[in-house]
Amino acid sequence: MSEKSDMSFLDHLEELRWRLVKSIGAIVLGGILAYLFIDDIIAILIAPTEHISSPMILQVLTVQGMFMIKWGMSIVGGFILALPVITYQMAKFITPGLYKNEKKFMIPLVFFSYISFIIGVVFAYMIIIPFSLQFFSSLGMSDIQNNYSINYYFSFIIWLMLGSGIIFELPVMVFILSVIGILTPPFMRHYRKHALIVILLLSAFITPPDPVSLLFMSLPLVLLYELSIGVSWIVNKRNKEA
Repeated sequence: MSEKSDMSFLDHLEELRWRLVKSIGAIVLGGILAYLFIDDIIAILIAPTEHISSPMILQVLTVQGMFMIKWGMSIVGGFILALPVITYQMAKFITPGLYKNEKKFMIPLVFFSYISFIIGVVFAYMIIIPFSLQFFSSLGMSDIQNNYSINYYFSFIIWLMLGSGIIFELPVMVFILSVIGILTPPFMRHYRKHALIVILLLSAFITPPDPVSLLFMSLPLVLLYELSIGVSWIVNKRNKEA
């Protein structure tokens, strides 16, 4: 165990406070950086509406609508940019409670955690969002225009992207639980059917209520679960050899 294991409760609270301060500072800096490019970011997020068969017209319905959108997107962008710092601060806080052979995984864990999240966000942007927009916009009628509030539009796509990013952290979570000895490949294989039910429920919760989006979210989740079994197998094998 680390020499910090004898820290008092107040010392732990003080360290936690500074970890939170640094994380919030990273979000603020990331938000400022995102705001400098906010028009480009908004243009990128609106782009999927330009490639569907039924045109979508986005409208600002309140006086302060665009102001709130830009600030909200800046905060979300700041959070995404700051994720490596946030993950690192969390890792540093719990590191004193880990064994030496577990600490060596922390830096790679921060890196792969962020990469997994970004892959999930990109997957939602490239696959789930276009198909969802196509599905919902196709339900319109010839005499009714597809006019949508830009606030609801951004809430819709940000929820999908963040949800997808979190779900793509599954291999990372399995890695952590395998390192500390909670998960093993036989356990995951035994409960595979139960996991598939949970996957369908998660997919239904994150995606819009249509079968296409549910399918496109469920398939990568199934693949991620199988990949996670391999991750758990590698970790447990290394633990036995250590």
